Amino acid sequence: MRWGTSRHERIEVAGRESEGHDMTDLPPKPSRDELTERAARVRLLVFDVDGVLTDGGLYYGDGGEVMKRFDVKDGHGLVMARLAGLRTAILTARSSSIVEVRGRELGLSAIFQGRKDKSAGLDELLSQLGATPEECAYMGDDLNDLGPLSRVGLSACPADAALEVRQEVHYIARNRGGHGAARELVELCLRAAGHWEATVRQMKAAEALQAVKL
Repeated sequence: MRWGTSRHERIEVAGRESEGHDMTDLPPKPSRDELTERAARVRLLVFDVDGVLTDGGLYYGDGGEVMKRFDVKDGHGLVMARLAGLRTAILTARSSSIVEVRGRELGLSAIFQGRKDKSAGLDELLSQLGATPEECAYMGDDLNDLGPLSRVGLSACPADAALEVRQEVHYIARNRGGHGAARELVELCLRAAGHWEATVRQMKAAEALQAVKL
């Protein structure tokens, strides 16, 4: 990834500089300027869980309990979004107490679980938070995310998302799900809006005061 000095130069051309992407059959992605404009309008970031905030694996304990793996880098990103005044939310088809706990730790604005129809779930979420599709970014990784991805102002996916999803989105992250893809989307939006450096300073101060859970 190459970062320049201007706001526009700091925005990665979606997917084109990414290592390991299979670009076969992918349509052209937005230009740098268009991607910057879309990212700068974002006021709400919505994430799927399995395959986006986690690596998609489900780990079963001896007692049948299900465990998930979250990445601290993504936690940093979601906290930074909140410090910058952006709202963050989860929209997932599965239901898990672990997701509820993680979402509360990070101070998410909304946690929508068990939403099999994600388009309807997005409508409900937008209504609850008073947001419009145009100012919403959504990151998903699989076919059940295509509905929300087709409707928001900025659609994104991890590097290892399904081909059909990579064909649909405006932005393909360099990182895989559960390994920093969500953090990457947050940074994209904060840099586009010119809030990155100030938020980094806030984050340093918050960490020094041990005021942030990651």
